[in-house]
Amino acid sequence: MAAKELLAKLKKEKLVLEWRKKQQARASVLVTIEEILDKNLPKSYSKNIFQDKCQQVYQHIYDCYFGLGKSIYESAVA
Repeated sequence: MAAKELLAKLKKEKLVLEWRKKQQARASVLVTIEEILDKNLPKSYSKNIFQDKCQQVYQHIYDCYFGLGKSIYESAVA
């Protein structure tokens, strides 16, 4: 559930053209990840584990989603 909600929100609102080149856009993506994971991950995670999970998700999004709906997964769908 969290993954679907997060990806839908990012694609709709945050992963705009060249989002990776703009500091404010990158920060907005990270904040969105933190908000959605905070709402959906188990509360038993320590602050360090939570921050690590957020960073891992952010790095994956940064590496795989280029903006305007473009991602490395497009070729896998075809």
